[in-house]
Amino acid sequence: MHQPIHWFEWGEEAFAAAKSGNKPILLDIGAVWCHWCHVMDRESYEDPELAAIVNEHFVAVKVDRDERPDIDARYQAAVSAISGQGGWPLTGFLTPDGRPFFGGTYFPPDDRYGRRSFKKVLLALAQAYREKPDEILEQAASVTSAIAQAETFAGRSGTVSARAVDALINSARKMFDPQNGGFGHAPKFPHPAALDLLADHYARSGDKEIESMVVTTLERMAEGGMYDHLAGGFHRYSVDERWAVPHFEKMSYDNSELLKNYVHAYQATNNEFFSFIARDVIRWMNDWLTAGPSGGFYASQDADYSLDDDGDYFTWTKAEAEAVLSADEAAVAGMYFGIKEVGEMHHNPAKNVLHVDAKVGDIASRLKMAEPEVEGLLESAESKMLAARLKRPTPFVDKTIYAGWNALCVSAYLEAAKVLSLNAVRSFALLSLDRQLAEAWQSERGLLHVIAYSDLGAKPRAIPGVLDDYAFSAIACLDAYEATGEFRYFEFAKAMTDLMIAKFFDPVSGGFFDTEQQDEASALGVLATRRKPFQDSPTPAGNSAAAIALLRLHAYTGEAGYRDKAEETLEAIAGVVEQYGIFAATWGIAAQHYLQPHTQVVVVGTDELAGALYAAAVASLDLNKAVIKYESIEEKLPPALAESIGNLPELKLGKSLAVVCSGFTCQPPIYDAERLGQFLRAAKTAAGN
Repeated sequence: MHQPIHWFEWGEEAFAAAKSGNKPILLDIGAVWCHWCHVMDRESYEDPELAAIVNEHFVAVKVDRDERPDIDARYQAAVSAISGQGGWPLTGFLTPDGRPFFGGTYFPPDDRYGRRSFKKVLLALAQAYREKPDEILEQAASVTSAIAQAETFAGRSGTVSARAVDALINSARKMFDPQNGGFGHAPKFPHPAALDLLADHYARSGDKEIESMVVTTLERMAEGGMYDHLAGGFHRYSVDERWAVPHFEKMSYDNSELLKNYVHAYQATNNEFFSFIARDVIRWMNDWLTAGPSGGFYASQDADYSLDDDGDYFTWTKAEAEAVLSADEAAVAGMYFGIKEVGEMHHNPAKNVLHVDAKVGDIASRLKMAEPEVEGLLESAESKMLAARLKRPTPFVDKTIYAGWNALCVSAYLEAAKVLSLNAVRSFALLSLDRQLAEAWQSERGLLHVIAYSDLGAKPRAIPGVLDDYAFSAIACLDAYEATGEFRYFEFAKAMTDLMIAKFFDPVSGGFFDTEQQDEASALGVLATRRKPFQDSPTPAGNSAAAIALLRLHAYTGEAGYRDKAEETLEAIAGVVEQYGIFAATWGIAAQHYLQPHTQVVVVGTDELAGALYAAAVASLDLNKAVIKYESIEEKLPPALAESIGNLPELKLGKSLAVVCSGFTCQPPIYDAERLGQFLRAAKTAAGN
């Protein structure tokens, strides 16, 4: 608002201004958390001379990519077709009707980094638009065609098979970095869906190589600078292959999906370190991303507190650490976190990114202390450093609550609460889901993308939910049903999925479009272009998540239509899924749901035995297993469960028990927790062979 650019919001007014003035549109797509967006704001959009050029020759439109993922996805495809890369800030140049003819990401204020200055780009494009309109229109037509071909599939390309899933797992093997963990080289992203696919595969197969890939990656990430060792939670990604120096923004969806990874790794390995990190991620989310007694999860925390900041809030000079610590604390913390005179930050070499540089045992040996003494000093040092950091100017928290990301956090909290017995975490997840269902869902209208702008006091814009919002929310409702046994959550999940099918499913070629069909004559820009997202980028792909929701509903209802649509969705890219590698990991998880018989463990009772049975049921990892606990079986059941267990005579005896059902067939009741655990482990191993 303070910039000298005459910004428009995306809407009819902006396009009308461009058409009436015969001016091209300058489209800036950024995000609250985006560091280079802030840099370009400061260097270019706050420069009066450059602003005068923009205002004279262009109609400037600013879009928040979190608020409008539909706009971002289409113009990212356009800029990738033009320049070979996308990202934020996304800088697009459009015809007055919104068709892109040129674009890029960050443009510097003067010639540098091998890029022309933004001023030169603006003047050259303004001149080209005036003097070579035919060439501009020809380029726009070509780019628009490229958008239409991005992530579209004409029909079934193959069958869903275990071989295709194995190909995705082998792709991860080939990309794995055995020294540092993770996949590929710098910059390095976490890839949570791939880690879940691998962890589930290890739990089924016992493949030690896969176990090493999961364990190494999760340990290295949690020990590196990508993890916030003082407040908890993960930064977005690492600029280097060692997880040492992160991009410091923290996203709700990264932390929700990584929280699941650490919970699942704990299930698969019984490694208490993974349980600790999971609880620590929750600590950060509780402190920074939760909307208090009203419920809901905020979107993100910025990397920077000002335009001049570059991670300074999160990093430390040796002098800064020593100023708040005792000599003994400084000695221990300096060795543990690798705090040296010369750190890792290029803009300020004295700044250190905290990371685990030495083990407690090694520090104790070097300082001739007992390990408990070192641990105590480290704990007090962390507490003091966090207290000192909280006094610094704090990076902005975007308190917008988005339906899809809120649902991902709900599911992650419910998963952690189930495995780690965290009742308060479970309660907040349900509170947050209830808020979403009350404020963003109506069965007639559907789901809204934005639940609330929490700290702005503004009423949310009525932005229709996209495929991701529906798929993630339906899954969250099923998770809530399994966590509570409350039938209303199952009803919400079914209604949401049915509406998702009605709004987004392609009955001709299968699969789901990311948005509802828009009339080309009235749609702004290229929003009428259809997309079927199958790549995890970085949130789970909408089509793959939709298939998981459909298959889970089929397991509860027995309605063949749900499974048929899941099959059509998965088959849409089954023949080419290997080309996507680890970016199709959620497809692999959905395919496992399709290929393996679903397992439902129903625990009935309220006494200590029921609690032990439930704990045994959730102890081992199996992503295709649902565990539901009822106080009594008199509660309303989904159709398939009502038919399979509703009339079991043992349920009338009032004794706590567990019933394991697989593929609509149930085993005799089990009354012993140890025996239940053995049965589930044996069944999982058999399924993996």
